[in-house]
Amino acid sequence: MRNIRRIAVILVVVGLIATAFSTAAQGGGEGLTIGFSQIGSESAWRTSFTDAVKAEAEARGINLLFSDAQQEQENQIAAINAWIAQGDVDAIILAPVVTSGWDVVLQEAKDAGIPVVIVDRNVDADPSLYVTRVSSDFVHEGRLAAAWLVQATSGNCNIVELYGTVGSAAAEDRATGFREVIALFPGMQIIRSETGNFVRTEGKQVMESFLSAEDPANICAVFAHNDDMAIGAIEAIKEAGLVPAQDILIVSVDAIPDIFDSLDAGETNATVELSPFMGAPAFDAVVATLAGEELPKWIPVAGSLYTSRAAYDADHQ
Repeated sequence: MRNIRRIAVILVVVGLIATAFSTAAQGGGEGLTIGFSQIGSESAWRTSFTDAVKAEAEARGINLLFSDAQQEQENQIAAINAWIAQGDVDAIILAPVVTSGWDVVLQEAKDAGIPVVIVDRNVDADPSLYVTRVSSDFVHEGRLAAAWLVQATSGNCNIVELYGTVGSAAAEDRATGFREVIALFPGMQIIRSETGNFVRTEGKQVMESFLSAEDPANICAVFAHNDDMAIGAIEAIKEAGLVPAQDILIVSVDAIPDIFDSLDAGETNATVELSPFMGAPAFDAVVATLAGEELPKWIPVAGSLYTSRAAYDADHQ
C-alpha cells in the first residue's frame, strides 16, 4: 500500500506541474513567417502532429515554411541554416530528431535575432539559445504507463520494452519514468529492451525477436514507447498464436486512432495520450516573445491514460 501511495503522489504532483504554466499571449500571429522543422513522418502520431500545426498556422494567417527532415538531424540543421541565411523568417519552430548537437545552429539563430521554440522532443543545449520548449511530459507518460501496469499485474510482471529512437528525449524520458515506478516493486522486471525506432514494422520485428528469444509464457507485458510499435507487436503476438492483451498485456504511448481500433478489438490494454495539438501554444510562445514577454523554459501539454475509446472521446468532446 505504501508503494501504491507513492505512485499516486508522484502522478498528482506531476499533474499539477503540467498545468502550472501558460503563455500570456493567446492566439495571433497573422502575417508572421515561421519556419517549422519537423522530424519526419515515422509514425501516425507524427503525421497528426504535422497536420495540426499546419492547420493552426493556416487558421491564424501565419506563413508556415515546412521542412521534413526525414529523421535526419543533418537535414534539420541544413533547413535552419537556410532560413537564417535567407533572413525571411520571424521565428523557427524545431521538433528535434535527437537531443544533442544543436548548440552551434541555435547560436547562429540567436545571433541572427531569430527566436527558436522547441516542440515535442527536448534538446541538450544552453537554455539561453532557445525561447521555450512546448511538449508533453515524457517522464510522466512513462510513469503513467508503469502505474497502470503495476495495478493490472499486482506488481508482478516480466516486461519487454519496445524502445523508441535511441538518443531521442521521448525514448529516454519515457524509459526513465517507467523505470522510476517499477523500481518500487521487486516483482516488476524489464527482461528485454530493444529499439524499434518508433516505427510499426520495426516494432513487429523486435517483438518477433523477443518471442523467439524468450519462452512466451515468461513475457507478462509489452511496454511500447509509442502506439505504432505496439501495433507491430500485436501483429507479431497474433502470428505467434497468442492472444494480445490477454496472454501478453500491452501498454503504449500516443493515443492515435489505430490504437483505439485495437482497444475496441480487445487486442491492447492501455495508451497514454501524447497530444498532437502543440501548434497553438508554440505559436503563442512566438507571439509572446516577439512582444518582449519572458516565458518559462518549459510549457507542458497535458495527456492522460486511456483504456477505452469511450473514455478518450468523453475527454475530447
